[in-house]
Amino acid sequence: MRRPRTRLLTAAVLALAAGLLTHSQAAQADRPADPPAARIAADTYTWKNARIDGGGFVPGIVFNRTEKNLAYARTDIGGAYRWEQDTKSWTPLLDSVGWDDWGHTGVASLATDSVDPDRVYAAVGTYTNDWDPGRGAVLRSADRGATWQKTDLPFKLGGNMPGRGMGERLAIDPHDNKVLYLAAPSGKGLWRSTDAGVTWSQVASFPNPGNYAQDPSDTSGYASDNQGVVSVTFDESSGTGTDRTKTIYVGVADKENPLYRSTDAGATWQRVAGQPTGYLPHKSVLDAENGYLYVAYSDTGGPYDGGKGEVWRYTTGTGEWKDVSPVAAADTYYGYSGLTVDRQHPGTVMVSGYSSWWPDTLIFRSTDSGGTWTKAWDYSSYPNRVNRYTMDVSSAPWLTWGANPSPPEQSPKLGWMTEALEIDPFDSDRMMYGTGATIYGTQDLGKWDTGGTFTITPMVRGLEETAVNDLASPPSGAPLLSALGDIGGFRHTDLTKVPPMMFTSPNFTSSTSLDFAEDKPDVVVRAGNVDSGAHVALSNDNGANWYAAGADPAGVTGGGTVAASADGGRFVWSPDGAGVQTGTGSSWTASSGVPAGAVVESDRADANVFYAFKSGTFYASSDGGATFTAKASSGLPADGPVRFKAVPGAEGDIWLAGGSTQGAYGLWHSTDGGATFTRLSSVDQADTIGFGKAAPGATYPTLYASAKIGGVRGIFRSTDAGTSWTRINDDAHQWGWTGAAITGDPRVYGRVYVSTNGRGVVYGDTAGTTDPDPGPDPGDGGDAACTVAYKITNEWPGGFQADVTLTNTATAPWDGWTLGWSFDDAAQKVTQAWNAEVTQTGTKVTARNVGWNGKVAPGSAVTFGFTGDRATANGKPGAFTLAGKTCTVV
Repeated sequence: MRRPRTRLLTAAVLALAAGLLTHSQAAQADRPADPPAARIAADTYTWKNARIDGGGFVPGIVFNRTEKNLAYARTDIGGAYRWEQDTKSWTPLLDSVGWDDWGHTGVASLATDSVDPDRVYAAVGTYTNDWDPGRGAVLRSADRGATWQKTDLPFKLGGNMPGRGMGERLAIDPHDNKVLYLAAPSGKGLWRSTDAGVTWSQVASFPNPGNYAQDPSDTSGYASDNQGVVSVTFDESSGTGTDRTKTIYVGVADKENPLYRSTDAGATWQRVAGQPTGYLPHKSVLDAENGYLYVAYSDTGGPYDGGKGEVWRYTTGTGEWKDVSPVAAADTYYGYSGLTVDRQHPGTVMVSGYSSWWPDTLIFRSTDSGGTWTKAWDYSSYPNRVNRYTMDVSSAPWLTWGANPSPPEQSPKLGWMTEALEIDPFDSDRMMYGTGATIYGTQDLGKWDTGGTFTITPMVRGLEETAVNDLASPPSGAPLLSALGDIGGFRHTDLTKVPPMMFTSPNFTSSTSLDFAEDKPDVVVRAGNVDSGAHVALSNDNGANWYAAGADPAGVTGGGTVAASADGGRFVWSPDGAGVQTGTGSSWTASSGVPAGAVVESDRADANVFYAFKSGTFYASSDGGATFTAKASSGLPADGPVRFKAVPGAEGDIWLAGGSTQGAYGLWHSTDGGATFTRLSSVDQADTIGFGKAAPGATYPTLYASAKIGGVRGIFRSTDAGTSWTRINDDAHQWGWTGAAITGDPRVYGRVYVSTNGRGVVYGDTAGTTDPDPGPDPGDGGDAACTVAYKITNEWPGGFQADVTLTNTATAPWDGWTLGWSFDDAAQKVTQAWNAEVTQTGTKVTARNVGWNGKVAPGSAVTFGFTGDRATANGKPGAFTLAGKTCTVV
């Protein structure tokens, strides 16, 4: 299984954001998290995620200590979430973060108030270097994250920086809940609020701001940042009533001085005597009942690295330190991090070897306060393993990565980057832990100790954390194809269901670009980053199956952008590290007349025409990408990221969005193949442009853009070729940065797919949006020129298999078909289909062509099949409709 990569916005995008962000200079300034923007024309939209379930690193899970089933999770770039026990799912809490504050989707720490469970706090900020020009902030909510107020900080926070799995950095005094502490990175020390997070000040008496950096020589400031103060842990036994807790432990990224303590409610601080050195404290947890503080150590800050580690227990009453490591440090090849105590049985402790990448992560459990340990898995005889658990990933089957590894590796893995590990304080059987791709958990953890086998499943529904690089919605086949960071991308045939597998064969560590052939949408191409092998993959069945394109030309270092000709016969690729290339899929030839690094796209009507853009100049090719010519068009953005697209079915019709605040920045339109462009004066700024089905009564495709129009940032729609615009999102649905990609659905008016940098693929439907009409109920609308043969080919208790043959008895060919029918029995339900995309609502069933069988000539037939559930009865449908007309049943 590949190693997930850190998700970083490109330097160009961050430079763009730098021109947009402004921040208060004072930590005392209090304001609403996202003040209402000026109102312009708007529409009411419903927003959902195209389900993937997970996809990114979850470094923190926090349970409330006084209210059952109240838990929160934080992600490194995708916001914070609250657990919903009734639906066993997570609710996103930071979708209101706007474009200007995009960095606040990175959550460095979370704290839930056990005195007042309605209160929750989030320390937010993505990068401490100049990739994120904004400062960090502390958000506070009195309604469990439904709404927030914000206090800006005079320094940055690093939700996606090295060391982000340590902590928690944010903590609430369990007795006086107006007192909070924040452990800051970058040498900024320890901070405290005494008014429930409204104002913050540095704790001047705290002596050590930390000194550890992952790589001090890193000139970008990413790995060279001082990871600072990393954790705060209260000893609740040292306080009574509403008096402040007296004893507080603070972890510091300093291998010689990693732990400090105050015994006077934070007035003075001392280095804890006798403590181990040589390691960094990742997590601390206190068992107040037995008087033990546990600390998990690693030799590095994580979350990817870590070669050695230890676990120590400190007796708070006597000051005794004891090494309770599950494995001797000399025998480790990993560091420890995830750490939890069973609050119902405080002698039970669990810890993870978070950086054990191969063959799998390690989780250890002790029921005697660290005296002895057992493992979640161990070797029987190498390389064979014995697991105390079974894994059921049927709800998110892509977690296998399509892998079939040799022992001792297994698929799916138990995990990696397991820095969040928590036993429910109210339920000893429930445990959750975060990985680099999901949240796993179990409801029968107690079987670990009784010799049984406990079951691990994804507990991640509703938590969507992917960085989206590109999107496509073909006119037939799957409605959505995505290019994603870290997990490659997916083919969604049903937006409400998790796809069975990511793009594989080849697996890209990140997909950077994808395209389909406009006139032959079964042909799909994608480009991406990969450890070894080809950086381009091709599909001939609408993205269901893939194969590697020809060998890369010399110098290629990354995926870049890629485009398919309208007829699917040729591709143009602009990789990172090499010049623009053209080819038919088996080999590549260098293009001429176009600079390396140009963004490339195809004309959607003329299969010979491709376009490219770089640094203010637009290029076109009329020979399949062999040669390009610079166009005379002027006034286009000379810097900043630019994205452009050609309109389906309209030769030479191009829309271009992008730029930067340092120069030209907006939306441009060309109808002559890029020879001239006209800027839309109504659009202040634009970053993406996409097309969807035309509005009722209109002929031109609907435009969608992530833009600033009328002084307002948002997602906009135009149904009149850009003459007027309607904002279709609202202040509660902003998702930070949405500048990578956007597309409408060519089959569903009003539907739009929006990229985010950490909240996955968001799609919106207007109040009038309807899915493609499967036709009225059987018997309506007269007769059609079609026949249907429905045959039950197999039956078994509770299930059956059927074939359906649809014949075109008309005189004209079909270009796509949708067949509808109703079952007689509510128990009859389609479970799996082939050669058609089948959906069911109640007893009504709709079958649509897949890409390759949409064209049916007169006198020809198409056959598809399915399996289904049934009760005792299994009657055949009596009527079928095609395009609202009734077919003849034979």
